[in-house]
Amino acid sequence: MPRARKRPAGVVRPDKKGPEGKRTKTENPGDTSAKVENSSFQETSASKDCGKNLSSYWLMKSEPESRLEKGVDVKFSIEDLKAQPKQTACWDGVRNYQIVKEAYPDHTQFEKNNPHYDPSSKEDNPKWSMVDVQFVRMMKRFIPLAELKTHHQAHRATGGPLQNMALFTRQRLSVQPLSREEFDFILSLEEKEPS
Repeated sequence: MPRARKRPAGVVRPDKKGPEGKRTKTENPGDTSAKVENSSFQETSASKDCGKNLSSYWLMKSEPESRLEKGVDVKFSIEDLKAQPKQTACWDGVRNYQIVKEAYPDHTQFEKNNPHYDPSSKEDNPKWSMVDVQFVRMMKRFIPLAELKTHHQAHRATGGPLQNMALFTRQRLSVQPLSREEFDFILSLEEKEPS
């Protein structure tokens, strides 16, 4: 049975470990939500151990509203993740060469009726990987993309923590690395009134 692509949101953490160092790829996945309340922050243990070039924090876009892709509804919000057994789900269909982390083969690449089917991928040499994520908590308030963009533009001028944020410098990624400073700054916004 084909599985819908999952786009978790909120604060999440990796659950299962797969082979370290597996590269994953991203296709530009249509119009995913660009709102931070529909994104998530993830700290990975793999990146702590694998050197200084890997991020320990990730911004992950979600699919909070129904959208059909090859006849499959790819909706998956933070509420959907929270409702899963053990509040954990695989995050399939995320394909991004810029991410290196613990992962395992994405089974959807072999399912002909799945939106993420790749006929050029072979089971003995899979092209695509996925990870499991687990719900930790919701952010205390909705932080819209426009608010982050305002901070990013101000920080470009003043040298603040969001000056080089991948959300604005490498757009259209489903998963984006965050520095510790970016992560801390964004989490601090949940305590402040919207600007």
